[in-house]
Amino acid sequence: MPIRRSYLQWPGGKSHIVSALRAFLPPGRRLIEPFVGASSVFLNTDYPEYLLGDANPDLILVHRTLQAYGEAFIGACRELFVPENNAPERYYALRQEFNATQNLWRRAILFVYLNRHGIHGLMRYNRRGAFNTPFGYRRKIYFPEAEMRLFAEHAKRASFVHADFRDLMSQARPGDVVYCDPPYVPLSDTANFTEYAPGGFSWHDHMALAGYARELARRGVTVEISNHRTPATESLYRGAQLVSVRAPRNIGVQHRQAARTAEEILAIFWPP
Repeated sequence: MPIRRSYLQWPGGKSHIVSALRAFLPPGRRLIEPFVGASSVFLNTDYPEYLLGDANPDLILVHRTLQAYGEAFIGACRELFVPENNAPERYYALRQEFNATQNLWRRAILFVYLNRHGIHGLMRYNRRGAFNTPFGYRRKIYFPEAEMRLFAEHAKRASFVHADFRDLMSQARPGDVVYCDPPYVPLSDTANFTEYAPGGFSWHDHMALAGYARELARRGVTVEISNHRTPATESLYRGAQLVSVRAPRNIGVQHRQAARTAEEILAIFWPP
Protein backbone atom coordinates (compact mmCIF):
# COMPACT_ATOMS: atom_id res chain seq x y z
CA MET A 1 0.00 0.00 0.00
CA PRO A 2 1.18 3.61 -0.49
CA ILE A 3 3.24 5.00 2.37
CA ARG A 4 1.13 7.08 4.74
CA ARG A 5 2.88 10.20 6.00
CA SER A 6 2.68 11.56 9.52
CA TYR A 7 1.26 15.00 10.20
CA LEU A 8 4.42 15.76 12.19
CA GLN A 9 7.94 16.27 10.93
CA TRP A 10 10.34 14.11 12.90
CA PRO A 11 14.13 13.63 12.85
CA GLY A 12 14.76 9.97 12.17
CA GLY A 13 11.18 9.34 11.07
CA LYS A 14 10.57 5.89 9.64
CA SER A 15 8.55 6.66 6.51
CA HIS A 16 11.59 5.97 4.28
CA ILE A 17 12.19 2.46 5.65
CA VAL A 18 8.71 1.48 6.79
CA SER A 19 8.42 -1.15 4.04
CA ALA A 20 11.51 -2.92 5.40
CA LEU A 21 10.19 -2.63 8.95
CA ARG A 22 6.82 -4.12 8.05
CA ALA A 23 8.46 -7.15 6.47
CA PHE A 24 9.60 -8.30 9.92
CA LEU A 25 6.47 -7.45 11.89
CA PRO A 26 4.33 -10.58 12.10
CA PRO A 27 0.54 -10.57 12.49
CA GLY A 28 -0.72 -10.16 16.02
CA ARG A 29 -3.58 -8.91 18.14
CA ARG A 30 -1.82 -5.69 19.16
CA LEU A 31 1.21 -3.61 18.16
CA ILE A 32 3.04 -1.97 21.05
CA GLU A 33 5.35 0.98 20.32
CA PRO A 34 7.19 2.36 23.36
CA PHE A 35 8.76 5.14 21.22
CA VAL A 36 5.91 6.10 18.92
CA GLY A 37 7.40 9.43 17.78
CA ALA A 38 5.64 10.79 14.73
CA SER A 39 3.80 7.45 14.35
CA SER A 40 4.94 6.36 10.85
CA VAL A 41 4.97 2.66 11.75
CA PHE A 42 1.58 2.88 13.45
CA LEU A 43 0.11 4.59 10.38
CA ASN A 44 1.52 2.00 7.98
CA THR A 45 0.42 -1.16 9.75
CA ASP A 46 -2.98 -2.73 10.29
CA TYR A 47 -3.27 -4.34 13.71
CA PRO A 48 -6.59 -4.76 15.54
CA GLU A 49 -5.23 -2.74 18.49
CA TYR A 50 -2.33 -0.42 19.30
CA LEU A 51 -0.64 0.58 22.54
CA LEU A 52 1.51 3.61 21.73
CA GLY A 53 3.74 5.43 24.19
CA ASP A 54 6.51 7.98 24.35
CA ALA A 55 8.59 9.77 26.96
CA ASN A 56 7.71 13.16 25.44
CA PRO A 57 4.50 14.35 27.15
CA ASP A 58 3.84 17.05 24.53
CA LEU A 59 3.91 14.46 21.76
CA ILE A 60 1.40 12.25 23.53
CA LEU A 61 -0.76 15.29 24.30
CA VAL A 62 -1.00 16.28 20.64
CA HIS A 63 -1.70 12.72 19.47
CA ARG A 64 -4.45 12.34 22.08
CA THR A 65 -5.96 15.72 21.23
CA LEU A 66 -6.13 14.93 17.52
CA GLN A 67 -7.55 11.50 18.33
CA ALA A 68 -10.26 12.94 20.58
CA TYR A 69 -11.28 16.11 18.73
CA GLY A 70 -10.50 15.42 15.08
CA GLU A 71 -11.89 18.14 12.82
CA ALA A 72 -12.21 20.71 15.60
CA PHE A 73 -8.53 20.36 16.42
CA ILE A 74 -7.51 20.42 12.74
CA GLY A 75 -9.43 23.66 12.27
CA ALA A 76 -7.86 25.26 15.34
CA CYS A 77 -4.37 24.36 14.14
CA ARG A 78 -5.08 25.70 10.65
CA GLU A 79 -5.63 29.18 12.07
CA LEU A 80 -1.92 29.46 12.96
CA PHE A 81 -0.73 28.42 9.48
CA VAL A 82 -0.96 31.88 7.94
CA PRO A 83 1.82 33.82 6.18
CA GLU A 84 2.23 36.39 8.96
CA ASN A 85 3.13 33.59 11.39
CA ASN A 86 5.96 32.38 9.14
CA ALA A 87 8.36 34.97 10.56
CA PRO A 88 10.97 34.71 13.31
CA GLU A 89 9.39 37.30 15.60
CA ARG A 90 6.01 35.52 15.50
CA TYR A 91 7.62 32.11 15.89
CA TYR A 92 9.55 33.12 18.99
CA ALA A 93 6.50 34.80 20.50
CA LEU A 94 4.42 31.65 19.97
CA ARG A 95 7.26 29.50 21.27
CA GLN A 96 7.32 31.59 24.43
CA GLU A 97 3.55 31.16 24.76
CA PHE A 98 3.94 27.39 24.35
CA ASN A 99 6.46 27.25 27.17
CA ALA A 100 4.30 29.37 29.47
CA THR A 101 0.78 28.06 28.87
CA GLN A 102 -0.99 25.60 31.14
CA ASN A 103 -3.90 25.28 28.71
CA LEU A 104 -3.53 21.81 27.18
CA TRP A 105 -5.73 22.57 24.17
CA ARG A 106 -3.67 25.62 23.27
CA ARG A 107 -0.41 23.80 23.99
CA ALA A 108 -1.33 21.01 21.56
CA ILE A 109 -2.19 23.54 18.84
CA LEU A 110 1.09 25.36 19.36
CA PHE A 111 3.00 22.07 19.24
CA VAL A 112 1.78 21.43 15.68
CA TYR A 113 2.70 25.00 14.68
CA LEU A 114 6.19 24.78 16.21
CA ASN A 115 6.82 21.38 14.69
CA ARG A 116 6.16 22.67 11.18
CA HIS A 117 7.82 26.08 11.54
CA GLY A 118 10.96 25.08 13.48
CA ILE A 119 14.13 23.59 12.01
CA HIS A 120 13.33 20.26 10.33
CA GLY A 121 10.80 19.25 12.95
CA LEU A 122 13.45 19.03 15.67
CA MET A 123 11.93 18.54 19.12
CA ARG A 124 14.53 20.01 21.46
CA TYR A 125 14.20 21.05 25.09
CA ASN A 126 16.64 22.69 27.48
CA ARG A 127 17.47 21.37 30.95
CA ARG A 128 14.55 23.27 32.45
CA GLY A 129 12.18 21.48 30.08
CA ALA A 130 11.54 24.52 27.86
CA PHE A 131 11.16 23.93 24.12
CA ASN A 132 14.02 25.76 22.39
CA THR A 133 14.12 24.69 18.72
CA PRO A 134 15.03 27.69 16.51
CA PHE A 135 12.92 29.11 13.69
CA GLY A 136 13.19 27.16 10.44
CA TYR A 137 13.21 29.91 7.79
CA ARG A 138 11.09 28.12 5.18
CA ARG A 139 9.54 30.07 2.33
CA LYS A 140 6.34 28.04 2.38
CA ILE A 141 4.78 26.08 5.21
CA TYR A 142 2.69 23.02 4.49
CA PHE A 143 -0.38 22.48 6.64
CA PRO A 144 -0.82 18.69 7.00
CA GLU A 145 -4.60 18.62 6.97
CA ALA A 146 -4.97 15.36 5.04
CA GLU A 147 -2.35 13.68 7.22
CA MET A 148 -4.08 14.82 10.41
CA ARG A 149 -7.41 13.49 9.20
CA LEU A 150 -5.86 10.13 8.30
CA PHE A 151 -4.20 9.91 11.73
CA ALA A 152 -7.45 10.66 13.54
CA GLU A 153 -9.21 7.88 11.66
CA HIS A 154 -6.47 5.28 12.26
CA ALA A 155 -6.19 6.29 15.92
CA LYS A 156 -9.65 4.92 16.70
CA ARG A 157 -7.93 1.62 17.44
CA ALA A 158 -5.12 3.11 19.52
CA SER A 159 -4.32 4.01 23.11
CA PHE A 160 -1.68 6.70 23.65
CA VAL A 161 0.23 6.85 26.93
CA HIS A 162 3.00 9.02 28.33
CA ALA A 163 5.26 6.34 29.77
CA ASP A 164 8.76 4.94 30.01
CA PHE A 165 9.51 2.10 27.61
CA ARG A 166 9.85 -0.30 30.54
CA ASP A 167 6.24 0.31 31.53
CA LEU A 168 4.92 -0.45 28.07
CA MET A 169 7.09 -3.48 27.40
CA SER A 170 6.07 -4.99 30.73
CA GLN A 171 2.49 -5.04 29.41
CA ALA A 172 3.29 -7.19 26.35
CA ARG A 173 1.69 -10.62 26.25
CA PRO A 174 1.85 -13.53 23.78
CA GLY A 175 -0.03 -12.42 20.68
CA ASP A 176 1.40 -8.89 20.88
CA VAL A 177 4.11 -7.52 18.60
CA VAL A 178 6.55 -4.84 19.80
CA TYR A 179 8.38 -2.30 17.64
CA CYS A 180 10.99 -0.07 19.31
CA ASP A 181 12.49 3.06 17.76
CA PRO A 182 14.63 4.43 20.62
CA PRO A 183 16.77 7.56 20.34
CA TYR A 184 19.64 6.28 18.22
CA VAL A 185 23.17 5.61 19.38
CA PRO A 186 25.15 8.66 18.10
CA LEU A 187 27.42 8.15 15.10
CA SER A 188 29.77 10.82 16.43
CA ASP A 189 30.50 12.61 19.68
CA THR A 190 28.54 15.67 18.54
CA ALA A 191 25.52 13.86 17.09
CA ASN A 192 23.01 13.69 19.90
CA PHE A 193 19.29 13.81 19.23
CA THR A 194 18.04 12.57 22.61
CA GLU A 195 16.96 15.98 23.86
CA TYR A 196 13.39 15.66 22.54
CA ALA A 197 12.39 14.68 26.08
CA PRO A 198 13.99 15.71 29.39
CA GLY A 199 16.45 13.16 30.69
CA GLY A 200 17.78 11.86 27.39
CA PHE A 201 18.48 8.19 26.68
CA SER A 202 21.66 6.58 27.97
CA TRP A 203 23.66 3.51 27.01
CA HIS A 204 22.29 1.92 30.16
CA ASP A 205 18.79 2.48 28.74
CA HIS A 206 19.81 0.82 25.46
CA MET A 207 21.10 -2.19 27.39
CA ALA A 208 17.88 -2.38 29.40
CA LEU A 209 15.81 -2.22 26.21
CA ALA A 210 17.77 -5.09 24.65
CA GLY A 211 17.28 -7.09 27.84
CA TYR A 212 13.52 -6.55 27.75
CA ALA A 213 13.48 -7.61 24.10
CA ARG A 214 15.21 -10.91 24.88
CA GLU A 215 12.90 -11.61 27.79
CA LEU A 216 9.76 -10.88 25.78
CA ALA A 217 10.96 -13.11 22.94
CA ARG A 218 11.43 -15.95 25.42
CA ARG A 219 7.81 -15.37 26.47
CA GLY A 220 6.48 -15.58 22.90
CA VAL A 221 6.47 -11.90 21.85
CA THR A 222 8.29 -10.76 18.69
CA VAL A 223 10.30 -7.57 19.26
CA GLU A 224 11.86 -5.45 16.50
CA ILE A 225 14.32 -2.63 17.33
CA SER A 226 15.85 -0.11 14.93
CA ASN A 227 19.10 1.78 15.49
CA HIS A 228 22.27 2.93 13.76
CA ARG A 229 24.44 0.04 12.64
CA THR A 230 27.67 0.25 14.63
CA PRO A 231 29.92 -2.35 16.27
CA ALA A 232 28.34 -1.35 19.59
CA THR A 233 24.75 -1.99 18.44
CA GLU A 234 25.73 -5.26 16.73
CA SER A 235 27.09 -6.43 20.08
CA LEU A 236 24.13 -4.99 21.97
CA TYR A 237 21.63 -6.98 19.91
CA ARG A 238 23.56 -10.26 19.84
CA GLY A 239 21.29 -13.25 19.33
CA ALA A 240 18.76 -11.30 17.26
CA GLN A 241 18.34 -11.46 13.50
CA LEU A 242 20.18 -8.39 12.17
CA VAL A 243 19.07 -6.72 8.94
CA SER A 244 20.78 -3.68 7.35
CA VAL A 245 18.85 -0.86 5.70
CA ARG A 246 19.91 2.52 4.33
CA ALA A 247 18.00 5.57 5.51
CA PRO A 248 18.32 9.27 4.67
CA ARG A 249 19.62 11.61 7.34
CA ASN A 250 19.23 15.40 7.26
CA ILE A 251 21.79 17.60 8.93
CA GLY A 252 20.16 20.97 9.39
CA VAL A 253 21.61 24.37 10.01
CA GLN A 254 19.61 27.49 10.11
CA HIS A 255 19.63 28.43 6.43
CA ARG A 256 20.48 25.23 4.61
CA GLN A 257 20.04 21.49 4.73
CA ALA A 258 22.43 18.73 3.70
CA ALA A 259 21.33 15.17 3.09
CA ARG A 260 23.17 11.89 3.46
CA THR A 261 22.31 8.29 4.09
CA ALA A 262 23.24 6.21 7.09
CA GLU A 263 23.25 2.47 7.61
CA GLU A 264 20.64 1.35 10.07
CA ILE A 265 20.10 -1.98 11.73
CA LEU A 266 16.89 -3.84 12.38
CA ALA A 267 17.25 -6.29 15.25
CA ILE A 268 14.44 -8.85 15.34
CA PHE A 269 14.09 -10.94 18.48
CA TRP A 270 11.99 -13.95 17.47
CA PRO A 271 10.25 -16.26 19.93
CA PRO A 272 11.73 -19.76 20.07
